Amino acid sequence: MKVIELIKDKTSQPFSFEVLPPLKGSGTEGLFQTIDRLREFAPRYINITAHRSEYVYKELENGLMQRQRIRRRPGSIAIAAAIQQRYGIPVVPHLVCSGNTREDLEYTLIDLQFLDISDLLVLRGDKAKDEASFQPTGDGPAHATELIQQINRFNQGEFFDGTPIKNPGKPFSFGVACYPEKHEEAANLESDMAVLKQKADLGAEYAVTQLFYDNEKYFSFVRKAREMGITIPIVPGIKPLAKFSQLTIVPKSFHCDLPEALYREAAKCKTDEEMKQVGIEWATAQCKELLAKGAPNLHFYTVSAVDSICQIAKNIY
Repeated sequence: MKVIELIKDKTSQPFSFEVLPPLKGSGTEGLFQTIDRLREFAPRYINITAHRSEYVYKELENGLMQRQRIRRRPGSIAIAAAIQQRYGIPVVPHLVCSGNTREDLEYTLIDLQFLDISDLLVLRGDKAKDEASFQPTGDGPAHATELIQQINRFNQGEFFDGTPIKNPGKPFSFGVACYPEKHEEAANLESDMAVLKQKADLGAEYAVTQLFYDNEKYFSFVRKAREMGITIPIVPGIKPLAKFSQLTIVPKSFHCDLPEALYREAAKCKTDEEMKQVGIEWATAQCKELLAKGAPNLHFYTVSAVDSICQIAKNIY
């Protein structure tokens, strides 16, 4: 069953979550522990993030600096296959423009077909840390819409260079990202939503939002999307505050506002444990309202928040 069908399935639990591949050399134990804790809530699917290679500079014995390419979290496709085989839960690996040429992306699609993984989340991805703005790698796509067009051509039986695919295989289905408070690089919310409309018109079957803490911004975003003719399901992304340091880090890193009521409660906290409880209570209330008002699913970002998500899930399911 495709992810869009799971999202629309009223008999399944409206719950999914995202995980990161382990850091290079760390093994899969921690990742599987996370999934073991959350699978009791019958997730519809699990997203697996993808991370580009980065360049670092290392000093040589002669004092010169050498530029080296490293990838801190390799193995997104292998991790997706391992999760699918171990748990039988549908997986949705991220496919990103960032750090990939068109040929890289094509071989990833081929590998995914071999593994019988046909659901994707298509993203532009982050810019490199040493870049002032996003730069494509070689002939790689500069925008998610360009990557979607490559996937569509692949689904239609054509490699990126125009040559035909003898056995096209099972076509890919995909979702995309959206931003209730606009993407940080967008001029305004309206222009950002126009990009979402373009993604939907190109075949995106659903969208997952960046994390947010003010439900009204989600509801307003959905209303505007419907007015623009965007009909695909828009899944809210949830990440509970779990540490005191997140009070300033989260708004800066994810370009989202904290509602005044949440900020007041969080500012009273003296410890991470107190902040964690505030985060659980706020996210629980968020989730109950979202479901009551028709959100098609709840998608949780698990980094530094597994304990909190377990408690939230117990509170709402």
